[in-house]
Amino acid sequence: MAEKQDGPHLASLVLQGEGQVQAVAITDYIFMANDISNAYLVTTADGDVMVNTGFLTTGARNKAVLAPHRTGPLRAIIFTQSHADHYGGLDSFLEPETKVIVQANFLDNAQDMNGLQPYFGPRTRKLWGTTVKFDGPPPRPPEVKPDIIVDKEYSFEQGGKRFELIWTPDGETTDSLTVWLPEQKVVFTGNLFGPVFLSMPFLNTLRGDKPRLVRNYLRSLDRVRQLGAEILITGHGEPIVGAARIRADLDRMHAAVSWIREYTHAGMKAGKDVHTLMREVELPEEIRIGEFHGKVAWAVRSIWDEYSGWFHYDSTTSLYGVPRSSVSADLAELAGGVDVLAARARQRLDADQPLEALHLTDIALGVEPDNVAALTVKKHASARLLERSGGTNLSETMWLRSEIRVIDEKLAGTA
Repeated sequence: MAEKQDGPHLASLVLQGEGQVQAVAITDYIFMANDISNAYLVTTADGDVMVNTGFLTTGARNKAVLAPHRTGPLRAIIFTQSHADHYGGLDSFLEPETKVIVQANFLDNAQDMNGLQPYFGPRTRKLWGTTVKFDGPPPRPPEVKPDIIVDKEYSFEQGGKRFELIWTPDGETTDSLTVWLPEQKVVFTGNLFGPVFLSMPFLNTLRGDKPRLVRNYLRSLDRVRQLGAEILITGHGEPIVGAARIRADLDRMHAAVSWIREYTHAGMKAGKDVHTLMREVELPEEIRIGEFHGKVAWAVRSIWDEYSGWFHYDSTTSLYGVPRSSVSADLAELAGGVDVLAARARQRLDADQPLEALHLTDIALGVEPDNVAALTVKKHASARLLERSGGTNLSETMWLRSEIRVIDEKLAGTA
């Protein structure tokens, strides 16, 4: 079944490594160092293999936590994706003979993400900064120089264990690698299924990243489903144990995302707009899954944009670089001034229409960014949305909290 709404939140999962002094033994040959994304040690009869190394600032700690379980040289490091919380600890683990293994899209994706940090960095800190305690920009990720680049599949034997690497794109990245130990029936999926298992995928995150395609996600999910794993190890949290449970959970996720894809396509064919579909969507109870990272309505939007693109046939102005905010001053003047707009926004909020209130405050604050009345309504509307959210989706929660924090700072400056 899906996680209940009072279940573990993403924030608690990414902070599990704080204070960890001993590795978690998953089996007698797999050990876990909890981190923003976990690092896993797999021991063999002839040296060890790492699956991910953890975050930029915690590689040394992860190495120390796993050190008591090391059995020999580190033969290989496999990275399941190109986000720095999976490969940031590389330099702490790398040994002269270690082979670094990545998927073929890894280097381009990492280069794009790191090169765009002036853009992505502030967006990431707004959503995640208070959770992972960023005091400023994190250190630059290490340079990854792979020894083995996997296209679609690659396998190797190490110390009596067979490792099969499978390209499973479009969960969180287009370079996702799934690591399968067929004799042991153990699969490492990284963040293919997102940072919280049995939860809605985030095909295009609020922070921004290359969009992922829903059909590819479903194919990748099905590829893992067909393996018949008895232990499924993700990028965060505890492993999922038991072939029947794993199969049931993967079936449920496949059914949920397939349902949303069909719902979105049916709405497009019926002539409905994306906003209507986002408002009206409701997954059937029997296939409902968590919304801790992605959300159902956001999946509708991502799928719509995947098939429809950026132009929604709604306004000629979308074809040109002049935003609607360019006429905010005109609208304020016609309304009778910014304070009139703020008063109407207050009426909308009092009628329990916080989103409509925010539309009006966006216009008002586009003209007078420090207008106290408009800022106050925006703060209360954001707080109303935060209360409604239940605090279960980290991106939604941290966005609304950060908006409220910025408003409080502005109001303090105008006092």
